[in-house]
Amino acid sequence: MVEGNRIELTEDEAELYDRQIRLWGLESQKRLRAAKVLVIGMSGLGAEVTKNIVLAGVKSLTMMDGSVATKEDLCSQFFIPHSELGKNRAEASVERAQQLNPMVEVKAVPHYPEKFADEPDFYTKFDIVCATRLDLPTYLKINTICRNANVKFFCADVFGTFGYHFSDLQNHEYAEEETKQIAKPVLSSHTPNKRAKMEKEAVKVTVKKTDKFVPLQAVVDMDWKNEENKKKLNEMDSSFILSMILLSFRSKQKRDPSPATREEDIKLLQSIRDEFLTDKSVPLEKVPDECFRTVFAEVSPSCAVVGGVLAQEIIKVVSQKGAPHNNLFLFNPLSSCGTVVSLGNIPSQNSKQEPVDLIDLDDD
Repeated sequence: MVEGNRIELTEDEAELYDRQIRLWGLESQKRLRAAKVLVIGMSGLGAEVTKNIVLAGVKSLTMMDGSVATKEDLCSQFFIPHSELGKNRAEASVERAQQLNPMVEVKAVPHYPEKFADEPDFYTKFDIVCATRLDLPTYLKINTICRNANVKFFCADVFGTFGYHFSDLQNHEYAEEETKQIAKPVLSSHTPNKRAKMEKEAVKVTVKKTDKFVPLQAVVDMDWKNEENKKKLNEMDSSFILSMILLSFRSKQKRDPSPATREEDIKLLQSIRDEFLTDKSVPLEKVPDECFRTVFAEVSPSCAVVGGVLAQEIIKVVSQKGAPHNNLFLFNPLSSCGTVVSLGNIPSQNSKQEPVDLIDLDDD
């Protein structure tokens, strides 16, 4: 990760980022100004993440996408003008993204990640890699590359109104403010010769912490036969399982659920659900059929929610200010709630570790 003392802000930068400096401090802003971020997939979600990261003032933002811009993109991708339809989606987004903040270097890579399958060093040029709209095997491969190079990794998707993001920050160090009670002497002019009375006073102190994160592969290999894991799975809402079903659909069909084949795709999603939940001995009612009615295309407000939360996490990670989500955020459209699922030290299906409390749920 970048270090704050490797870059100094110019007067123009200090003026532009004055509000942010007041919010999270000069050193954190310096870290942002030194950071290089890669966003893969310039759909509506990728556009939301890019917008917030560019406005925050990183050193460079690189957009990667091998597809061309279509009319469907205009529903949620606000960087692409009508005149750029039919052109590469990343290249078509550069001009408007650059206009948000001329001090950030905005670049486009008009290719799919597969082009760099034999060039893993490509990803090591960045401090943060944020991948969207890829299939699970590709997410896993990029996560492994990033983990080996100590590059912070995020992946995220929005399916209709449902969305999630996952983060693997390896061992992440950050600073967080805590309130502590400190005893202070209270002197009295009426009792100058007596021992001072001690009173407690609440003060804010900055504490350095380190969080450990698990890779995406550990989640895929999670031992669902573990009784404690199965119990936790039953306690969770439908969001976590829904994300697995949707990623499985994408990997098998090489596409996302489409409005053009709505009823057919709902049946495929139901089939994947039935197979997955039956194998885990979880009631099928855990993911009701109504969940599949809201997973088509990309709905702009959900892109804003998930993309906003994801960008906030990237900013926290780069600035090293505040505790990041560890490590799965889920947005459930049925409840309009965001949930953070913390995945700890997860034994794989072949692990001989004793059962432990793997998943803690906190409403965000």
